[in-house]
Amino acid sequence: MKSTKKRTAPHVAPYAFVTPAVVLYALVLLIPIGYTVYLSVQKSQVSGLGLGLGGRRQVFAGLSNYSSALTDAAFLSSVVRVVIYSLILVPVMLGLALLFALLIDARRVRLQRFGRLSIFLPYAVPTVIASLLWGFLYLPAVSPFPVLLSKIGLSMPNLFTTHVALLSVANIGVWGGTGFNMIVMYTALRAVPSELYEAARIDGASQLQVALRVKIPMIAPALVLTGVFSIIATLQVFNEPNTLAPLTNTISPVWMPLMKVYDEAFTNNNIYAAAATSIAIAAGIFVLSYSLLRLSNRHIFEGR
Repeated sequence: MKSTKKRTAPHVAPYAFVTPAVVLYALVLLIPIGYTVYLSVQKSQVSGLGLGLGGRRQVFAGLSNYSSALTDAAFLSSVVRVVIYSLILVPVMLGLALLFALLIDARRVRLQRFGRLSIFLPYAVPTVIASLLWGFLYLPAVSPFPVLLSKIGLSMPNLFTTHVALLSVANIGVWGGTGFNMIVMYTALRAVPSELYEAARIDGASQLQVALRVKIPMIAPALVLTGVFSIIATLQVFNEPNTLAPLTNTISPVWMPLMKVYDEAFTNNNIYAAAATSIAIAAGIFVLSYSLLRLSNRHIFEGR
């Protein structure tokens, strides 16, 4: 009997160590997702005046919540707006992050530690605080920019107009996200063997040629990683426009897809429509990220 216990104990130990993580994963992620899917196919049915214990009850709705969400003009407009926002923010943010990473990694560059810290520091600022900071800088009544521009004969434009508000929100995302992506790219650059740089310099390559032909191709996986994560983050944008909304009339409560979910759940008190909209957004982000990863892996690792 003792020998049997000794043999079975090593097989039980791995499951014992994994069980807390699995339970936590199920409680924090799987069960909430499952409950959201359940709510997305339900609706509230009103009987009579809707008063009393049996006045409202939850009934099965099928896919009606999804069809309503996907045909809602406000939701479709927010999807188009977030796609344009992503097309503006992601290339600019990743381009600046790559430029700063290459500059800091270059030889004969002074104050590298100060440069890394100063570029990364905005990422440490909470999004709500950063949005409030930039929101007050955008308002001519409290911003120092109108006074500074007036000294050189210029006037500050309205940064909250319908066509400029998207750029104003994107600026906050670029300011806060460039530092994190720069650190990821810089870490990948530090992992590249220095012998490759020395060989390129011996062949007569300049700093620009080394960057374009050696450094950037060697950190392609890091570029893909930051690109996919940045796209996912931009499609989930919420804090920036929601914080700026009280400062202007151009940002509506349903300006972005997640703002639409929040408005349905807490303003319209329709948790079923909010659940269906959130599941539709999550499914779209999953399909997009999966497609981008498959495409990038095929080109980078398989050479197709």
